[in-house]
Amino acid sequence: MKLPGSGPRILIVDDEPSIVDTIQFPLETDGCTTESCGTGEEALSLLARERFDLVVLDVGLPDMTGFEVCRRIRTTSNLPILFLTARSDEIDRVVGLEIGGDDYVSKPFRPRELSARIRAILRRVSEQRLLSAERPIRSELSENSEAIDTETGASQPALAIDQQRKVILYFGERLALSRYEFRLLEILASSPGRVYSRAQLMEAAWEEPEASMERTVDAHIKSLRSKLRQVRPEIDAIRTHRGFGYSLLEEL
Repeated sequence: MKLPGSGPRILIVDDEPSIVDTIQFPLETDGCTTESCGTGEEALSLLARERFDLVVLDVGLPDMTGFEVCRRIRTTSNLPILFLTARSDEIDRVVGLEIGGDDYVSKPFRPRELSARIRAILRRVSEQRLLSAERPIRSELSENSEAIDTETGASQPALAIDQQRKVILYFGERLALSRYEFRLLEILASSPGRVYSRAQLMEAAWEEPEASMERTVDAHIKSLRSKLRQVRPEIDAIRTHRGFGYSLLEEL
């Protein structure tokens, strides 16, 4: 067992002390360091001053919603965020994931399940960092693209996917993608022009597709499309086929 305080730093943002205590115990047992606060402003202030590895963020805060806190965090950071809320409506879950949340757990919850979800997020982030440190960016691209090396400045295709480092370059710019956004774009790019149904995308991109919802796919596609347009506003790279699904343009 890890010594308390020897592992990741977790910020718990919830105005209910009993909930905070329930979350802290299994995390600190696993060796995490936890800190807590009860408002969104306190959380943003702490995050500006200190380093944390993950935020457990309640949606129903007294001064602002957790969604607003997440939006403000996402303007400067890809820090993992797990939403915690008493509201289990599908629309709340979709909104939380759409604005950049990594996971969404409804109250009441089982502390050990919550701890396991947090460990899974941290493990994924740690693996990505290790891969990023292994070597410079080299792109392993789809079949109809030419391999490039960004260090040499050679001409590059519109979409470059680095499987090892889990990085996607779009017209030479690195996209800040969540895990599911990366997987969805990777799937669409594997066969440009092919129309994938929402069910097919869920099956391929989610570890537990039966626990996901088709509207969650729509939310991630909307976010992904927005990030692509930030690089090239004039190109709508992802096409919606009403009643069928989504496809990536055959020629970018």
